[in-house]
Amino acid sequence: MLRKAYSINRILLVAFLLIALLPVTVLSWRSFTTARESLETEIRRDLQARAAATATKIDRMMFERLQNVSSWSKLEIMQEMRVGDVDKRLSRFLAESKASYGGVYIELDAVDAHDRIIASSEPGRNGQHMLLSGDEQGIALTQGDTRIGRLIVNQLPLSAKIPGVIEGQDGGTLYAMLDWNQVQQILDEASVNGSTAALLDRNGKLLASTPDWHPASETQKISAIASSRGFENFPGFGWQVALEQSRDVALEPVRKMGRIFIMLLLITIALAALVAIPISASITQPLARLTWFARTFISEQRMVPPPAGGPAEVRELSAAFGQMIHNLERLKENLTRAAKLAVVGEMAAAMSHEVRTPLGILRSSAQLLLREPGLSEEGREVCSFIISETERMNRLVTTLLDCARAQPPELKPANVATLAEQSIAMLKPQAAKKNIALELKHDGNDATMLCDPEQITQVLLNLLLNALQILPDNSRVEVSVRCAQNHLALEVADDGPGIAPEMRDRVFDPFFTQRNGGIGLGLTVVRQIVVAHRGDIVADKSTLGGALFRVTLPLDNSL
Repeated sequence: MLRKAYSINRILLVAFLLIALLPVTVLSWRSFTTARESLETEIRRDLQARAAATATKIDRMMFERLQNVSSWSKLEIMQEMRVGDVDKRLSRFLAESKASYGGVYIELDAVDAHDRIIASSEPGRNGQHMLLSGDEQGIALTQGDTRIGRLIVNQLPLSAKIPGVIEGQDGGTLYAMLDWNQVQQILDEASVNGSTAALLDRNGKLLASTPDWHPASETQKISAIASSRGFENFPGFGWQVALEQSRDVALEPVRKMGRIFIMLLLITIALAALVAIPISASITQPLARLTWFARTFISEQRMVPPPAGGPAEVRELSAAFGQMIHNLERLKENLTRAAKLAVVGEMAAAMSHEVRTPLGILRSSAQLLLREPGLSEEGREVCSFIISETERMNRLVTTLLDCARAQPPELKPANVATLAEQSIAMLKPQAAKKNIALELKHDGNDATMLCDPEQITQVLLNLLLNALQILPDNSRVEVSVRCAQNHLALEVADDGPGIAPEMRDRVFDPFFTQRNGGIGLGLTVVRQIVVAHRGDIVADKSTLGGALFRVTLPLDNSL
């Protein structure tokens, strides 16, 4: 067995490595490379789209700023420069215009032909000279009647000539110092997911960038460049927006997936070496355990469940063994019950021939004595005892005969709810002596079915009488009738002491009783009648706290 198991392990291990691991490795590598290429394409496409949107956003911003300066320079209020802005109307206009744009402009200045500031959004600048000195990043572009000066420490001068009163006369210049951080902010908004951005002029010279902009080689980055396309009738300045993302950062999810693939592959290889033996053992060991169980069960007759586990076929075999054991146990119980019923039959036959005749003679003699006029009170009492005891003995003989010779049911349509109501009515006087409440609950559905009305009534009376005999005074008994889709449920519940769980299967055995003076045949008869109707009866605990007997009968009872 062990040699065979090791052989199976080796075969399974080699087969797994050749058939499973090689395709898994190829597919994993193919999936990794495809995912890497797809992710890189998507990242490049996203960078390109964001670069184009950023370039358009910068063009729109510059168009709006140039429009501001051009339109302001043509306003009539600009002519206040000719009188030196003595009433400060122009200065107030420039200050209000700057404030209305909320930090877009650092300063607005109206300058005369001699570069002297006549009016400014900053009061301290009035009368000063306008000095502009650019750095090497200067832009110096012209758009229409507006000029863009050179970049001065995050300030971009925008200027437009103010028309004079006389055509050709120099009316001065309007300067708007644009906060270059506005462009910086647009670039920062475009830098998401670890990307960096830069603004380049048409010659590729850097104009602005995010703080972490570090141009890398093509092998180290994924990049995209979008050129300015202008905005409306503004053609733009030919600027370019560049977005870059480190290849290591961008492809880290794919590399992580690759590491996971490698780890899983290594784990799979390790498991392949360990799984072959358990797999063979999972097939051979359950069979060995099942063989041992079958041998020991025959010799020891122990009621233990068969071993579980193993492949589906082995589990089905174990289930079949378990069902066989259950059937054997049922057969054993049926044989035991049949043996007890055989004893009952023999006793019934003997009592029917040997006991009923003398009992009849005793009963008749006692009745004749009661007719004697000179019989004393003590004699009359003794005769009454003789008559009641002979009647009790006759009932015992009748019960024994019922157990021994169960009559097949005579089926006819009958309403079980009506039978239950009649049974309760018959026993209400007896229940009233102990102040026991008898109640009937019915779900309202038609409870008519094919059954033997007399036998079903006998079932109801036996169950109710059992309850009345056991329950103390002031108790309660509920009879409920419910109809389901294909069966009828008849329940008798009480609030008495109940039945112990370990006794619930034994209460239907012949001669088993928990009541003083009982012979233990009433519930046996009940079970015989229910089984003859193709039904089932169980004992349980009721919601009232006492015993519950549930009878289930098929509605389609075509015997």
